[in-house]
Amino acid sequence: MKLSTISKIPSSEILEGSFGIEWESLRAKGEGELSLTPHPEIFGDKFTNPLITTDFSESQIEIITPTLNTIDEAFDTFSILADLVNSSLPEDEYLWFQSIPCILPYWDQIPIAQYPEEGKSSQKYREDLAKKYGVKKQMISGVHFNFSFSDNFLKKIYELVDIDLTFKEFKNQIYLRITRNYLRHCWLIIYLTGCSIGSHKTFSNDCIHLMDAKDNYGSYYSTKGPSFRNASCGYKNLKDLYPSYNTVEEFTRDVRTFIDNGDLSEAKELYTQIRLKPKDPQDLLNSLEKDGIEYIEIRTLDINPFYQCGLVRHDMKFLHLFLIYSLIKDESDYADWQKEAKINEENTAELAYTKSMRLIRDGEETTLKEWASEIINEMYGMCEVLGFDEFNTLKLMHDRVSNPNLTYGKRILKLIKENGYINTHIALSKNNKQTSINNMKNIDMKKCEKYKKYFNIALSGK
Repeated sequence: MKLSTISKIPSSEILEGSFGIEWESLRAKGEGELSLTPHPEIFGDKFTNPLITTDFSESQIEIITPTLNTIDEAFDTFSILADLVNSSLPEDEYLWFQSIPCILPYWDQIPIAQYPEEGKSSQKYREDLAKKYGVKKQMISGVHFNFSFSDNFLKKIYELVDIDLTFKEFKNQIYLRITRNYLRHCWLIIYLTGCSIGSHKTFSNDCIHLMDAKDNYGSYYSTKGPSFRNASCGYKNLKDLYPSYNTVEEFTRDVRTFIDNGDLSEAKELYTQIRLKPKDPQDLLNSLEKDGIEYIEIRTLDINPFYQCGLVRHDMKFLHLFLIYSLIKDESDYADWQKEAKINEENTAELAYTKSMRLIRDGEETTLKEWASEIINEMYGMCEVLGFDEFNTLKLMHDRVSNPNLTYGKRILKLIKENGYINTHIALSKNNKQTSINNMKNIDMKKCEKYKKYFNIALSGK
């Protein structure tokens, strides 16, 4: 998609879309051990509550925002839901502000999410995953960002381009192009937002063996990379699976082949940095073919322990710009781009802070700083042409590239060196809970009225 074509549309319409945020977080006790109590009753039935549920475990809360019209609306709603959840937990319980788990019990004591009769298929799915990947890997948590352009914007582009496709086919091609370019370049998002560098000894040895340092409190950490959630030891499929993203039909064909071969139990078990989402998620592949791609889900973000909702507004704004950039970015025809992309994402996650680390770009080595600077400079140019006033956000990201000490990974490394992995995150989790309590006490009554409908749903068990 050419920048010159998109520039014919007003910037406000380009930025229109649907935005949603999902956040998984473990519930931890005051000494950093996993809380083994059932999903808190105050949040009502986890099977029917659309805002507050569980993920894999009873001990793993998931917050899901409704679909909203702007980044700011989505972020503000998410932030206040996080405050509501954190401040509603028992006095001795905290959200664990880290993607890598807290102190875990023996694997057979970790409670898999329990569901009523109508949810037994969800429960069995989790039980099968536990057998296949191990219970402890399932406890890795993160932030997901759901996004789609407005149909108003897409229809305007559709009218501007001379292309022999139906609107549904054109819309699919838009999201497939973004997906391909996002996969090629998501190592940059890992570098800019990664913050999972440590692990308690009760977690997976796969990750511990990749870490080069040890604290005095039973934990390990790495000085070399920002995101072990996204590293080779993270929660990934047991073998590398590379579906085609050329068309929806090729994608669904390949995923069905993975299922037939026994590599996947069902389509949603394909773990990728970005997902194609259909209108009907219960019938994923058929709905993709029939209805087309409804939106995309970004799954790269670590929980940010430095903010009370595990997420920073500027990072969300950058991610939005990055997806628009992925639409206009010219694509390489390098055949093994998916294999190369996986190498780059894991090398960045594990080794981005080492001078010797190299990324591979169409078979040639380059440094992270060179390639990242090129991308951000191109994004500056894009924003200038399209009239986006987001230069402060881009400057923040450019500064993180120029000076790794400004990254979240390096900042958390400093604290872990001083206080240890568990102690650092206990302190951050307690501080974030107190911030949430204060926020709820001091909430503006006008804002409270705006979010009242969400409060009633979130606290449906109150």
